[in-house]
Amino acid sequence: MAKKIMIVDDDKDLVATLSQALKVNGYDVVSAYSGTEGLGMLLSEKPDLVILDVMMETDTAGFEVAYQIRSGRPTSKYLQQKGVPIIMLTAINQVTNSRFSLNDKESFLPEINDFMTKPVNIDDLLAKIKKLA
Repeated sequence: MAKKIMIVDDDKDLVATLSQALKVNGYDVVSAYSGTEGLGMLLSEKPDLVILDVMMETDTAGFEVAYQIRSGRPTSKYLQQKGVPIIMLTAINQVTNSRFSLNDKESFLPEINDFMTKPVNIDDLLAKIKKLA
């Protein structure tokens, strides 16, 4: 059975491009165009991996989604999805001049598995997905 990848990004052209590349490489793909929509779909779609933008309906929507997924609170409705791998794919570095690193021990980033900046190299993304999903 094919692994299911959820793309959560408000850039519909990017979502279409990534979806096509993932489908050609044998993945099932579901898409959401906001953090709120992504969280709603997470429960019903149960993806094997989430590709998550940061800046959507708010400048921090993706961070908020990741925090919800990773919270681990016993009352969280996303508790069963807590371990789903998350790749943050964002242009926040270009827009805000902020720099993020998964190696930064003092980082305020939620626990994510990888962080990639836009524009993304599809081959690099596919390699990361193959490793994580």
